[in-house]
Amino acid sequence: MHDTQQPVLVVMGISGSGKSTVAGLLAGQLGWDLEEGDDLHPQENIDKMSAGEPLDDDDRAPWLETISSWIIEHTLAGVPGIITCSALKRRYRDVLREHNVVFVHLTGSKDLIGRRLATRHDHYMPTSLLDSQVSTLEPPEPDENAITIDAGRKPAEEAAEIVRRLGLTPSPGSSALGARDPGQSSAARPQA
Repeated sequence: MHDTQQPVLVVMGISGSGKSTVAGLLAGQLGWDLEEGDDLHPQENIDKMSAGEPLDDDDRAPWLETISSWIIEHTLAGVPGIITCSALKRRYRDVLREHNVVFVHLTGSKDLIGRRLATRHDHYMPTSLLDSQVSTLEPPEPDENAITIDAGRKPAEEAAEIVRRLGLTPSPGSSALGARDPGQSSAARPQA
């Protein structure tokens, strides 16, 4: 039995690094809550990015606060979770940094990311914004609670490396091998 509180993971990196795919795999394997950070953008941000305009710090501030609220809610409740967020600059990560938060930085070559972005048709982030994302990125520093994962492999291999390196434990009811009490949900239930 694993009694240590499991973390909230912020799966970060530039657009096209595989955040949503890897986060989804992790959430399924671990039975943890998952939130897609891009879904928390206000409509004005989505419109701006869809028009090929990069966001500035003022655009990102309310979005980061919304993500931070999700993280705080989970850490205070002692519930593990996974949220995606580009978190490109240290000051953005500082807004998200809470006790028990681990940043998982997915990184790959600009060529790899560009090829991935070129094949996406269901996302509002155009390939033209790749250069602004690359130039904005400040990789996590040694004093940040972060791990770096090479995004050039199969997403399942990346997810497996994250679980192994962080010693993550499946929640009851998850589909992962080794889960306690398979079939029972570990998700928080709304209070009646």
